[in-house]
Amino acid sequence: MNDRGSVTVEAALGICSLIVVFGSLLLGGMAVLGQLRCQDAAVEAARLLARGDAPRAELAVRAIAPVGAHYAHVIRGDQVEVLVSAHWLRADAVAILEPGEAG
Repeated sequence: MNDRGSVTVEAALGICSLIVVFGSLLLGGMAVLGQLRCQDAAVEAARLLARGDAPRAELAVRAIAPVGAHYAHVIRGDQVEVLVSAHWLRADAVAILEPGEAG
């Protein structure tokens, strides 16, 4: 039996496995960071909308959320609900309207 080259094949398979593992970790980390950015954008937009500052809320979502994110808000009674979504990520936040803001 000839074992010549078996170490090379094992090393190549090991390197490919490491690349797959590190790639998976990188994608997972990017997904977590994207989710955190969506959540931060939703919270900031809800806070600004509760103060009656809708233009700055949209700017905040553009600045904080991942590229291509969309946001929507609904005012129900004395609270505002915000949904920020980007690709398969989504986050929502709720804030109580400040006194004097229309509901």
